Amino acid sequence: MGDRDLRGKPVADRLIAETKTEIEAMVEAGWSPRLVSMTVGDVAAVDVYVRNQRRVAERAGIAFEERHYPQDVTQAELEVAIETMNVDPRVTGIIIQRPVPPQISIKALQTAVHPHKDVEGMNPTSIGNIVYNELDLAPCTAAASVELLKHTGLPLQGLEVVVIGHSEIVGKPIAFLAMAEGATVTVCHHMTRAVSVHSRRADAIFVAVGKPNLVTGQMIKPGAAVIDIGINAVTDADGTERIVGDVDYDSVSEVAGWITPVPGGVGPVTVAMLMRNTLTALKRQKQVYDAQFSRREVATDQP
Repeated sequence: MGDRDLRGKPVADRLIAETKTEIEAMVEAGWSPRLVSMTVGDVAAVDVYVRNQRRVAERAGIAFEERHYPQDVTQAELEVAIETMNVDPRVTGIIIQRPVPPQISIKALQTAVHPHKDVEGMNPTSIGNIVYNELDLAPCTAAASVELLKHTGLPLQGLEVVVIGHSEIVGKPIAFLAMAEGATVTVCHHMTRAVSVHSRRADAIFVAVGKPNLVTGQMIKPGAAVIDIGINAVTDADGTERIVGDVDYDSVSEVAGWITPVPGGVGPVTVAMLMRNTLTALKRQKQVYDAQFSRREVATDQP
């Protein structure tokens, strides 16, 4: 069923092109976006992500700056750095690269990023806003996953959706994003008694657990859309290491109407969504500035 492969690149290319057009208009108006990436310590795997983010940012017309911090940096030092960027009008968005050393609380750093500069959608305020259908700065991976489902052309209103995995930054936000589109959502997790009972009736399934080949073709309704968000490194008998998802691609692709490959599915769209969130952050910052400028003008005109 290769023709039903739900590849991320076409969706990502469209998002980047749309973002670039709007960015160009913002630059014309005097608002140039800048993304700042924060890396703590030397982690080779992070370099790959950062290079990819830089490349996509440049395609979208967004300046990209890397800031490296030593392995022994303190929580307080990083939070001061974030606070400084929060009030710097030249910084549009802040990305905190993971992993971080054990002495650093990633959640505290995400909370320190101002919601208007939270392009990753990880601040508790950003995640909480999704409950109120304010969806424009949702976590990138969750937003990318729902965007891929939209790309199938399936009408989301009334769609039976099952989310397997209930993490705060992927599973739960996906559930709220899908509900905002009118879908009927069931969330399964490690205490769900029979996941397959739920998955077999789903029109669309999102899987984000971190267990290779967890979902098999026997668990899927024929024609369903399957969005695989898992990224797992497995080693074959001959010692070869491969990246696979949470879905058994071979068996599921025989049954599913659409399936995202791993790699090449959700990943590219996640990075594109990061750029779209940067555009959203830039617009928000302009709105705040414009509102403050208007108030100052009104105050100046008062007798």
